[in-house]
Amino acid sequence: MRKLLILFFGLTYGVVQAQHHLVNLKQLERIQEAERSITLLNNSSGIVPVLNLPGLNIASVHFNYGQIEVFDSIANKYWKVTDLDGDTVKTDYGFNAIHDKLKLYNLVIFQLSASTHYNSSLLKFIKDIASTRSVLIVLTGNGKNLSYLSDIKSPIIWYKADNQFGASLAAQLVFGGTGTSNRLAENFGKPFLKGSGYTTNKIRLGYALPEAVSVNSENLVRIDSIVNAGIAAHAAPAVVILLAKDGQVIFSKAYGKHTYNGNDTTGLNDIFDMASVTKVTATMPAIMHLYDTHAISLDSPISKYVALLRTIPDKKDIKIKEALLHEAGFTPYIKFYQDLKPADMSTDSSATYPTKVADHYYLRANYFNEVMWPVTLASKVETRGKFVYSDLSMYMMKEVFEEASHQKLNDFVLNELYLPLGMQATGYLPRNRFNKSRIVPTTENDNWFRNMLVQGYVNDPGSAMAGGVEGHAGLFANANDLAIYYQMLLNKGTYGGHKYIDSTTVKMFTSRESKTTQRGYGFDRVGKREPNDLRSDEAFGHSGYTGTFVWVDPKYNLVYICLTNRVYPDDGKTYGNSKINIRALCLDAFYKAIVSK
Repeated sequence: MRKLLILFFGLTYGVVQAQHHLVNLKQLERIQEAERSITLLNNSSGIVPVLNLPGLNIASVHFNYGQIEVFDSIANKYWKVTDLDGDTVKTDYGFNAIHDKLKLYNLVIFQLSASTHYNSSLLKFIKDIASTRSVLIVLTGNGKNLSYLSDIKSPIIWYKADNQFGASLAAQLVFGGTGTSNRLAENFGKPFLKGSGYTTNKIRLGYALPEAVSVNSENLVRIDSIVNAGIAAHAAPAVVILLAKDGQVIFSKAYGKHTYNGNDTTGLNDIFDMASVTKVTATMPAIMHLYDTHAISLDSPISKYVALLRTIPDKKDIKIKEALLHEAGFTPYIKFYQDLKPADMSTDSSATYPTKVADHYYLRANYFNEVMWPVTLASKVETRGKFVYSDLSMYMMKEVFEEASHQKLNDFVLNELYLPLGMQATGYLPRNRFNKSRIVPTTENDNWFRNMLVQGYVNDPGSAMAGGVEGHAGLFANANDLAIYYQMLLNKGTYGGHKYIDSTTVKMFTSRESKTTQRGYGFDRVGKREPNDLRSDEAFGHSGYTGTFVWVDPKYNLVYICLTNRVYPDDGKTYGNSKINIRALCLDAFYKAIVSK
């Protein structure tokens, strides 16, 4: 059984193992059997699927439930779920002890099975908890144990076979990763009569085998070979690849270690520096929000919102849309770090040196406003009307957003976008929220201005010197979170039962809007094609300097996430630049697996 668990849930636990098509087809039959069985009862309140995630503190309490690891692993992909062990509870004192442990949880999921001891103390405990907070029950067995729950009013997710397939589906059903329209096929006593059941729809990403979306898993084996060869050739020490098709994550694997000579094995939940993927994952949704709410016009000059531009002749008339298309003529990149003086830096924090750019490295107060921003404003505009990729465009867009919304960019995307979507690991300034060990190091020696290990601080020097929050760089994320966000864009702005961006806005920003290039507003698209390029003209995405890449193709209903720390340890100086392009080769392999029959 453990071997079967690994085969089916390799994508969940990050097991790097070749998939076998015939084995997966057999697994798929078991999954479909579970899908035909799983039934939602007592859901008149509409608690299932769970819609509003921020503010939820979820605990799962198991009583002789055999699939704890599977259920909790899947559930935690949607929101943090804390497991509590009820197996050893035999007395009222034990139930009271668990009760007190649940004081901070406002949603409790009870996991029960046919072997659970349904005594009066357990049933009283469930009712007691349900009287003060929301409760869900996940129940497995032949259905006869439903009779023990006849007085329970909380929603019940019941499935027959006590196996990992049902447990995975139950966890997904809780959060809308799958839906159900099943009804009880027989009577199990009041109120669980034949025909009972509630219908729910799929509203979030699900987790499935490739065969569930008609992809032969053996055609994905090439991805393992590409990544492993890339690691061996020092293209990157750490890699995470995620593939989603038709709203199902069908491939999710972590490879290598955080560093070439280290011991920290890469994990699926590891957090990477997004670099320029920040532009389309933070700045663009913020600008799209302003456009949706009519707070800005793309034809307006940036100077309408950045007043200091109004007296600068070559910048006062530049429009927002020109910056989004990288046709504003802004200088591509400014090496702000070259102007640093010893007095600008300190090894200790203080009111004079508050801006942390690395461990034991602080920048003096107001450096951005006093030095960096004046330099930015004074930079030349030389190529207006032509495509010249410029980070300065997104410095400007951050200022536009914050002026028009009166909110900090990092606060808006975290509280209004990432957390409501269920993106638990994404945001700026990750060292303020997460343990350092979970964040993949970007460089051992950044070769810019810090000359030290950079881990959990943005690699881009301009963003780092601006305090770690900028429009062009500074965001950190993991693969599952990014899949959620880009699935929302693939869904035309809707996810988890909520609309985040208007569908017409998503369509416009991700379509070709330039007359001179393939680009959309902020988003990159398919440009020059090589022979056998399978990408569609609808596809969009972006890459990041640190080795990140996101890609969405509406024609094939796919989302592709590739996270690496390719610039480790020193941006190619030690090992040179590998000719193995992990990001592009894995995307190509994914396309070929989809179109292969």
